[in-house]
Amino acid sequence: MTTVLIADDQPLQRFGFRMLLESQDDMTVVGEAANGAEAVRATAELHPDVVLMDVRMPGLDGIEATRRIVAAGGRTRVLILTTFDLDEYAYSGLRAGASGFLVKDAQPEELLSGIRAVATGDAVVAPSLTRRLLDAYVHHLPAAADPDPSPDSRLAALTDRETEILRVMGRGWTNTEIAERLHLAESTVKTHVGRILSKTGSRDRVQAVILAYDTKLVG
Repeated sequence: MTTVLIADDQPLQRFGFRMLLESQDDMTVVGEAANGAEAVRATAELHPDVVLMDVRMPGLDGIEATRRIVAAGGRTRVLILTTFDLDEYAYSGLRAGASGFLVKDAQPEELLSGIRAVATGDAVVAPSLTRRLLDAYVHHLPAAADPDPSPDSRLAALTDRETEILRVMGRGWTNTEIAERLHLAESTVKTHVGRILSKTGSRDRVQAVILAYDTKLVG
């Protein structure tokens, strides 16, 4: 059973999400929050599998709430809800540790599959949206102070093949595309991706893609 906390400042929105989620045999809503501070407190108390986090809430917003929830080191994962698929806050949310984002008017099936994916440790940002999102906000990344920087320590443990796969992950390639274009078995690609996440300390694929941009593997 996947447990979900709904964080949104709109009562009707929360009600709609609750009705949808509780219509599923494998999901239950364990709590609601009307702002970020409530979401942080409720997460610490209830330990939900997933928090549906609206970014625009009064007081503590969803981005800072996400950062605090992730920093607490629990198993809870955060799924950001945005008004537009390239909402200016979505990128910040992903960098804060969210496992993905969905638009608020996504189809019910998309929302439900997204929650299930996040609960099992996957990311829910489609590769095409990942590419669009990061391309749109890559200029927000801080410029390197050293014009000839040393290799990032997070990449030091990667093999050449793993570095290559991380680079194309950053370009939005799916596992199937990686397998086809690099002439690998898809099971081999999945193994490589798992090792990349482990070696770089990335929570999920989205965080690994952001790492690829941070370290200039993709530019």
